[in-house]
Amino acid sequence: MEFKVLAVGDVVGNPGMERIRRSLRYLKKKTGANFVVVNGENAAVVGMTPQQGEDILDAGADAITMGNHTYAKREIVTYLEDCPQVLRPANYAPQVPGKGWAAFETQAGPVAVIDLIGRCNMDYGPDNPFLQVERILKEVDAKIILVEIHAEATSEKLAMGYMLDGRVSAVWGTHTHVPTADTQVLPKGTGYVTDLGMTGPKHSVLGIRPELSIAKFRGDLTERYRWADGPTKLEAVLFTIDTDTGLCRHAERVDLYD
Repeated sequence: MEFKVLAVGDVVGNPGMERIRRSLRYLKKKTGANFVVVNGENAAVVGMTPQQGEDILDAGADAITMGNHTYAKREIVTYLEDCPQVLRPANYAPQVPGKGWAAFETQAGPVAVIDLIGRCNMDYGPDNPFLQVERILKEVDAKIILVEIHAEATSEKLAMGYMLDGRVSAVWGTHTHVPTADTQVLPKGTGYVTDLGMTGPKHSVLGIRPELSIAKFRGDLTERYRWADGPTKLEAVLFTIDTDTGLCRHAERVDLYD
């Protein structure tokens, strides 16, 4: 039996939220996805509000992953405790609110989702994701296991993919908002992509108005980041999982563009 997982790249700002509301159910139906994971940590450009989380779930997501902006909106703290479908990086300090992995009941049995954050060039000092995921896997009682690593360095994401090859169903990267061309099934059967991309303004720098990013890199006086206007996109990868083995049969991009 096949089980299809749709992994959707970082939602950025109101344009990304509008695109999720408009297109996620359509894409879920078109691809026949049985389970949908959406990265929502930039839904408010920096962070995500509880209402945005509810909107993403209402649009068809089964789980929401977060990243380095998890706690940017303080109202998220209670929401992380109350909503089991929203995950923060598992390798954050254990005393911070929320949880880093969960098992979700599906028609194919439990599906485990693990959210990790990288350490290369990131703002925080989380625990080692490579060691943390080993600890988590000892607790997981699910054949289908999905791992997201929210990281800056492509090498860190690739290393995670190869370390987990044959042990989990899929590993994907987020954070850099640019879709990578290495969608594949690794040698031992784990679906992999270094970065899903993003959901939000098509003509932008990571969802932000280009002139604002240009000013920052030029060294000009900067102002608050704002999302770009214009056409939008939704970038995602579809993983087809064998329910008998828990391994990936096929991985493909399923992007939508205005």
